[in-house]
Amino acid sequence: MNITFIGGGNMADALIGGLLRKGFAAAGLRAVEVNADARARLEKKYGVVCVDKPPQARAGEVFVFSVKPQQMREAASGAGLAANANLAITIAAGITLTSLSRWLGGHRRLVRAMPNTPALIGAAVTGLHAMDAVTADDRKRTEAILGAVGSSVWIEHEAQMDAVTAVSGSGPAYVFYFIEALEEAANQLGLPAETARKLALETFTGAARLAAESPDPVAVLRERVTSKGGTTEAALAGMMDDEVKQAIIRAIHKANERGRELGEQLDRD
Repeated sequence: MNITFIGGGNMADALIGGLLRKGFAAAGLRAVEVNADARARLEKKYGVVCVDKPPQARAGEVFVFSVKPQQMREAASGAGLAANANLAITIAAGITLTSLSRWLGGHRRLVRAMPNTPALIGAAVTGLHAMDAVTADDRKRTEAILGAVGSSVWIEHEAQMDAVTAVSGSGPAYVFYFIEALEEAANQLGLPAETARKLALETFTGAARLAAESPDPVAVLRERVTSKGGTTEAALAGMMDDEVKQAIIRAIHKANERGRELGEQLDRD
């Protein structure tokens, strides 16, 4: 499988690295990047061909649009894809497939993907949505490409991709925010910074791993830690008084709404 990345930023870097680790040949990968320094970095790091303009598409080649949302219209218009001749995947947040199809002159072999930043360490989760012209083989190839940096899940309705963005796309920031709070509380309680960081990080990663590997719902796991009259109960009671769970849910709804607004704005621009 030959793959061309339109854009050579962090996510393209993560995907190229992941594909090479999975055994894909460097000769089958290339990147289009206007920034000379970024091209040189990718070429030196991975040994892949990097060019400043889209090359002629190879038969059966997959194109991955990994530019910023604001650059997508220009990148699409200059990609030179023949209608439905190649599978194209977009990882730009907020860009609807309808808009991208229009910018590509009616191309409909399109998949919209929303990975998240743990892709940098091969631990992403990606939401995927396909247009009607995408074949079963196209889906398998999409899964293989995004599978190089983690797991994926197919989303039936594209309108729900804003929810994917709000939950998992933005989700790492929520996790980092909570870890920050754990560290800060540990510091306030007199623990050294290095100790506070280790306790916060390993508590979070350990609990996440337990939740992932346990057959029980996370609510049950929480209850098992919460002894009546104990320290955990006191902490959770404080969080409930402050409506922490409701605040998180409201925040994710705001992210979902903002994603929809950005999509509409980019479609108009």
